[in-house]
Amino acid sequence: MINYNPKNWLSFIFSFHKSDTVTILWKELIYIGLLTALITFLEIHFFPNATYLKNLTTVYSLLGFVISLLLVFRTNTAYDRWWEGRKMWGAIVNDSRNFISKLSVLDLTAQERNYFENHFPLFAVCAKEHLRGQRIITPSFLSAEDRAAIEKSAHQALWVILTLREKLQVLRGKGVMDSLELSMLNQNLDRLVDSLGACERIKNTPIPFSYSLFIKKFIFIYVITMPLAFVELFGYYSAFISTFVFYALVSMEVLAEEIEDPFGKDENDLPTDTLCETIQRNTSELLQNKKSA
Repeated sequence: MINYNPKNWLSFIFSFHKSDTVTILWKELIYIGLLTALITFLEIHFFPNATYLKNLTTVYSLLGFVISLLLVFRTNTAYDRWWEGRKMWGAIVNDSRNFISKLSVLDLTAQERNYFENHFPLFAVCAKEHLRGQRIITPSFLSAEDRAAIEKSAHQALWVILTLREKLQVLRGKGVMDSLELSMLNQNLDRLVDSLGACERIKNTPIPFSYSLFIKKFIFIYVITMPLAFVELFGYYSAFISTFVFYALVSMEVLAEEIEDPFGKDENDLPTDTLCETIQRNTSELLQNKKSA
């Protein structure tokens, strides 16, 4: 995720970043420019007196309004998915803090504190990689048995939750905590799983294919036929106008496609790496401070 100053307008206008849609769409812009220029040439030289094309400006104005409504709905839907993903990762951070803060006040041994300091942040890392369709590199602090188990596990984040629950049961058996404290800690783990499930729902339920296909076809047909309506007014400049309109419309679609799956490594995706580091840092701070006290 890019951190930026929203008030620095000049840097936005005169700089080109790799997330800028110009750098993404430059080939398509060239193709559309050439195609619309060809259509403009054919209309000027072969159909100069086509009266049935004289009054298309109003029709294209209405079609442009329809496309605008479709793209507004498209971008709003994509942003809702991005924002819901951010809320779920915020909940993961908060539940992690609650879990560790409750755990840190218990009478744990140094070995037990080291166990949770290493194992608990592993959930966030596994969840992050799972949402990216990847698996973690097996940590060296795991025992040989656990390393084999997590490598075989189909869902590594859930394996971490299971091991944490088993460890809590062991502590309950030793009398380190009572049933109420165990229940409260398990509730935090439940909410972590719920947040991960919500993120999986976002990732595995993209916008319906037919809707995305319709928007792309609609924009393409609208843009390449636009010179038919504007040649009489602008001549060959109508090809440049069509290309610019294509850039504006398709840029919105490209941005929507990028943020509707916010768990990857694109620059507009969520800062999940940073959030995992935050959980690791908070976990170490709470457990080590109590240990040193």
